[in-house]
Amino acid sequence: MAVGAAVQAGVLAGEVSEIVLLDVTPLSLGIETMGGVFTKLVEKNTTIPTHKSQIFSTAEDNQPNVDVMVFQGERPIARDNKLLGTFLLDGIPPAPRGLPKIEVSFDIDANGILSVTAREQNTGKEQKITITASTNLTKEDIERMIRDAEANGQEDQKKKAKADLRNEADALIYSVERHLQEFGSITSSAAKARAELLISELRQKIKDDLAYETLKQALDDLAAHLRSMQSEAQAASASASSASASADREPVGAAAGGASSNNNDVVDAEIV
Repeated sequence: MAVGAAVQAGVLAGEVSEIVLLDVTPLSLGIETMGGVFTKLVEKNTTIPTHKSQIFSTAEDNQPNVDVMVFQGERPIARDNKLLGTFLLDGIPPAPRGLPKIEVSFDIDANGILSVTAREQNTGKEQKITITASTNLTKEDIERMIRDAEANGQEDQKKKAKADLRNEADALIYSVERHLQEFGSITSSAAKARAELLISELRQKIKDDLAYETLKQALDDLAAHLRSMQSEAQAASASASSASASADREPVGAAAGGASSNNNDVVDAEIV
């Protein structure tokens, strides 16, 4: 990581009273996340030394490890930036996707040396990489990378939007499949068949890399169907709970020795 210098000026009554030179990061630093997206942890022009951290998770059920790929640059897709290094964090306990908490920390010392640590919070297991070669970037390299980011800004935003949409679609498919696993017994055959068809169509559209609008429509269709199935499951659960509560109520009147019916209040079961 090349280190630049910024001038911090203190101005009093229109006059500069003191000037402090601060070392800063000339380019942003971060990692590649799901869908090839560049997720920044240290923004450009951050004063060093600095420490930044963020919590991430797994992209698959029972994922045993994660590749941490460290990049430097300003473009939203990771591969369009400079790869600084990569390392593997393994030994992640089996768990549904999104459940493990993996803290990724970036530490930059006063000499511009970058240390990246990934730590699985449940087990405490961690891996670390120290990057010194990143200081090899020249002023010309930095300026060129910034110009490239500006020149490709509009196209890059389209790529980023599509990558985000693919990630959203992946998460939605996972939610629908989990819903079918948990509530399949009270979901109609027609609803299940419709869900499977919509999932298949959405996956094919992602594979074919169709236009953003086409993917968005397929995603919206599946999301609407999931809401419909959730309503169906909620209604079925409420009906079953109501029937169970009615069956559990004791008869009143003669069995209570002629007690007043005012003492026979019924509390309905709570539906979660």
